[in-house]
Amino acid sequence: MPSPKLSRPLPRSVKQRTLLAGAGAAIAVLAVAAPTAQAGLDTDRTVSIAPATAASAAQGERYVETRLFFGTARPDGGPDVTDAQFMAFVDRHVTPRFPDGLTVQEGRGQWRDSRGVIERERSYELILLYPASEASRRFPVIEAVRNAYVSSYAQDSVARLDEPTLADF
Repeated sequence: MPSPKLSRPLPRSVKQRTLLAGAGAAIAVLAVAAPTAQAGLDTDRTVSIAPATAASAAQGERYVETRLFFGTARPDGGPDVTDAQFMAFVDRHVTPRFPDGLTVQEGRGQWRDSRGVIERERSYELILLYPASEASRRFPVIEAVRNAYVSSYAQDSVARLDEPTLADF
């Protein structure tokens, strides 16, 4: 499945580009093998959704999976974001916007900074699933979550990855 097409590029730090480089390569490989039909979501983003077939219809409904990657180290040298702080952030900013469910996974991230130094930090991956038909309404809500984290914890960015998928509950 191809990655989302952006009508205007989102600003990305060196950290984001390095973190997403591997994911982008994997998406590009999948994009070559998967025929798609375009489903316009809004003027800023388009996500390609594979056409429904008898086999895929049995596997679920069309959804979008959004993954957000939250670092915990503060570029200004302040104390790392704690687990309690991150979960309070989720409770305050994410759960009210996605009350039907979400997944948080702990991780370890790394990237090469502008000086060429490999930086490592504890991180969180937030996974959101929502019907593809709601994507244009959900995208600005997700951007509000990203912006809230950046401003709350003095971060450079929160990486975002959107993928069309099929889901069945």
